[in-house]
Amino acid sequence: MSRNEGYTIVMLLVAASILAIGILAAVPLWQTQIQRENEDELIFRGNQYVEAIRRYQTKNPGQFPRTMDELYKKRYLRRLYPDPMTKGGKWDILIQQTRMTPGPRTGAPAQSSGLQLLAVPEAGLSSVPNAGIVGVVSSSSKTSIRIYNEETTYDKWFFYYGQAGKVKAEVKYYGRPDKK
Repeated sequence: MSRNEGYTIVMLLVAASILAIGILAAVPLWQTQIQRENEDELIFRGNQYVEAIRRYQTKNPGQFPRTMDELYKKRYLRRLYPDPMTKGGKWDILIQQTRMTPGPRTGAPAQSSGLQLLAVPEAGLSSVPNAGIVGVVSSSSKTSIRIYNEETTYDKWFFYYGQAGKVKAEVKYYGRPDKK
């Protein structure tokens, strides 16, 4: 082996090491960019569901779809969009409930005091009687890069019909008493 061949091998090892360091430095940037793109996609897809429910509501006043498939089959959605923040792509479905509070005096009828939503896993939707879908929320509790509606976890990024600015609905999670 000549002296030049030894230098060539050393130079190749140095070049490979520099390349490996460059790749290791680029991976976190690449992962951050992918997460940002998925966040943009989450907002787009969530808004597609809201728009589909709005159109459904326009054609069927006083009614909400009972399943996600109903939105697709009746052509309110082009396709059923998966949740981009989860591996399985399953959403938590938002169902509207009316919150009732006791009247001002004992024995008075209860009064509605605002919007309450129930977040139900997509697979458990059939176990909720008279469930009318008003929106979707990601089932991922991962921390986001972006702040959306003053929230920093995807399971707090709500997309629902009738959402108004900074007014927040009270959301309860079906089957998860520890989570509000």
